[in-house]
Amino acid sequence: MLSVVIPWRPQASRVPALELLTDWYERTLPGTVIRLVDTDDPVFNLARCRNAGMADADPDDVVVINDADTIPERGPLLQAVSEAATSGLVHLPYTEYHWLGARGTAQYASGMSAEDCDFELVRGACSGVYVATPQTWFSHGGQDERFRGWGFEDAAWYVAHGTLLGEPPRRHHGRVYALHHETQLREGPQYDANAALMQRYRDAESSVEEMREFVFGSRSAE
Repeated sequence: MLSVVIPWRPQASRVPALELLTDWYERTLPGTVIRLVDTDDPVFNLARCRNAGMADADPDDVVVINDADTIPERGPLLQAVSEAATSGLVHLPYTEYHWLGARGTAQYASGMSAEDCDFELVRGACSGVYVATPQTWFSHGGQDERFRGWGFEDAAWYVAHGTLLGEPPRRHHGRVYALHHETQLREGPQYDANAALMQRYRDAESSVEEMREFVFGSRSAE
């Protein structure tokens, strides 16, 4: 039985995307157990929600963390779930990240297949859908909960994974489809603080020792 965690705090513009995602699971993978996860942070903390979802699962169970606006493909997702049980790595069930935008999302909602919808290819994407055991997720620190608001928690996690586990998250050939909704503010003091924290990950990227101390030491100290 597939276990899926969806970080979620209700926002009017995001509800249609969540409904499309849960409908996809109901149609494509019946019996999937879906948990919506939020925390008590005043500002929605995506990294903390992802960590909380993993922390509630058995350490050796495979969990899918699926953002509320991102639809995977069945084959790559199931392949990732199968391999994540023993690989010791986090798996990303895609090699292409299609942002459908307003037009593509409307096409999908009207019944068009996701692969035929208008899209913009997002290069370097490393978010949206993660597949791992909790043991693997926390072996390299999970995601840094100091990232608040929009931005950088996924990129920082990707860097830490590559440094501490010896290789990047493992990808599976396929696509995910990101649905349209109102975007968060990508400027201001919190965004600047996120960018500065991301730079600290880049600075530690070349050293396992520095990265381990930064991930496991600095988080507990701050």
